[in-house]
Amino acid sequence: MTTRSGTLSPVRPPSTMMRPATNPPRPLSGLANLLGAPAGSDRAPLAAVTGVCIDSRRVRPGDLYVGLPGRSAHGAWFSGQAVAAGAVAILTDPDGREAAARTGVPVLVVPDPRAVLGRVAAWVYGDPAGSLLLIGVTGTAGKTTTTYLLEAALRAAGHRTGLVGGVEIRVGEERFAASLTTPEASDLHGLFALMRERGVTAAAMEVSSHALALGRVGGVVYDVALFTNLSQDHLDFHRDMDEYFATKARLFTPEMSRVGVVNVDDDRGRELTGIAKIPLTTFSAQGAAEADWRAADVRLGADGSTFRVVGPGGVEADATVALPGPFNVANALGAIVALVEAGLPLQTAVHGVATLRGVPGRMERVPTDGDFQAIVDYSHKPAAVESVLRSLREVTANRLTVVLGCGGDRDRAKRPMMGEAAARLADVAIFTSDNPRSEDPLRILAEMLDGAVRVPRQERAHVIIEPDRAQAIELAIARARPGDVVVVAGKGHEQGQYVGGEILPFDDREAVAAAIARRRQAGTGRGPEPLPAG
Repeated sequence: MTTRSGTLSPVRPPSTMMRPATNPPRPLSGLANLLGAPAGSDRAPLAAVTGVCIDSRRVRPGDLYVGLPGRSAHGAWFSGQAVAAGAVAILTDPDGREAAARTGVPVLVVPDPRAVLGRVAAWVYGDPAGSLLLIGVTGTAGKTTTTYLLEAALRAAGHRTGLVGGVEIRVGEERFAASLTTPEASDLHGLFALMRERGVTAAAMEVSSHALALGRVGGVVYDVALFTNLSQDHLDFHRDMDEYFATKARLFTPEMSRVGVVNVDDDRGRELTGIAKIPLTTFSAQGAAEADWRAADVRLGADGSTFRVVGPGGVEADATVALPGPFNVANALGAIVALVEAGLPLQTAVHGVATLRGVPGRMERVPTDGDFQAIVDYSHKPAAVESVLRSLREVTANRLTVVLGCGGDRDRAKRPMMGEAAARLADVAIFTSDNPRSEDPLRILAEMLDGAVRVPRQERAHVIIEPDRAQAIELAIARARPGDVVVVAGKGHEQGQYVGGEILPFDDREAVAAAIARRRQAGTGRGPEPLPAG
């Protein structure tokens, strides 16, 4: 993959510290004043911190170590290791005071250190987020694609760019693997400080509901916040959909963002326009008359779409997005509007969005011999599965096959919904494993099948159960016929399969490519005869 200035570096592991090489020392007395928490040590006036860390194994000399309470252990219990590694002070809660004090370094005590972690990290690193043009994207689906569209457009406009998301993190041309969709607050501000050190001027990032609920974006104020949509997800974490939505809505307050951009084709998006506490601009890819910005004359194609952007006062521009599906028209329009709100001219935004050629694991094509199409997509939520299958149906000349699983130890209510969507919208649905974690894969598949059988038999896809994901992919590719589309859904860019307590190497894209190669070697010019319906 190339950029305007050259080739992106290889992806570095997530354990790599994404922090600046140097950071000016900040006096601990200033932090104590900020928190209203005097440090319990005679050495406090002399202490100065140069970084923040919540993991004792990753502490650097000069760090403030933050001992957070956990489910089975308290971070303060590891204060000795942190100080041995170079921590010069500790921030913790009353339960961690005693363990931290035994180290002899200054200790700051606050009721809830996680709640102030973002503010603390921003202060230690000198508010690096304030030096960037920063656009945050939240929603259930479309976050990753929209951040890539934004980053591509900002780069095309002349910015040196950064990107923060669940697939990867970019700092200019350097890339890091992502371990969380949104890093912990201490790491996030360190990352922003690294971006500032490397000359980054603008960044796009995903803002997950977990990040908002757990304070990972504390201390950050976004120039523009973008809402894509909301559908069922993460109900293993949130109590219900109302709580899930309320968590997302926190981004649209003055403490977190200056202006917002909202998709009013979505029911929750329309609801957000009534409760947001910041100025909002609305958009509609379906051409809703009440939206500030609309997509008109949409023309969908197998390799992308064209549409006309219509804005306030009759302003217009012709736009292209090189990603298939109507949902990518919505992603592109949202990105264009956010860029305009961030200060880019409309034509610059439209041109920049068109420069993105693809997103890892999002409707990503795997080369075939040309008689059928093979696609890998991250869709792992009911609405996303439905959207992808509807989009692919429009470009499928013969049969549409989906390979799909559901994650273990996650929202079980999604499983029958995803099974029903696959059985209703595909011609062939192969149910398989997708990160079963500690659960029995057969139990997960049975719950998916419960949804599939809700579809009337005469309308139902031919459903196949194959728990081995590699074998399921092999079967789908081997049976492909001219004009077919095969989509392997759920894992997208992921490179591991969570089974029990292990992460086994597995990449859908590699598995699809290997199956295509075996098909070619076997001389399978066409798949077997069509499967019976039902």
